[in-house]
Amino acid sequence: MTDRTISNAAILTGWRKSSHSNADAGSCLEVLDAHPSGVPVRDSKHPHGPAVIFASDAWRPFVAAVGVTL
Repeated sequence: MTDRTISNAAILTGWRKSSHSNADAGSCLEVLDAHPSGVPVRDSKHPHGPAVIFASDAWRPFVAAVGVTL
């Protein structure tokens, strides 16, 4: 079984927030593109916290289901 989490997401660089995020930096998710294990996602308020890694083939349907344009 492949580990689908990163315990300290701050060890990775290149995180980006959604263009739908507000300027107040409230409740935002950040994603990391081009990670070899999939698409890591973290809470922007807790950059040293964990990240969950979505399988790449599951990411597009997830984003489509929540109505975000890539």
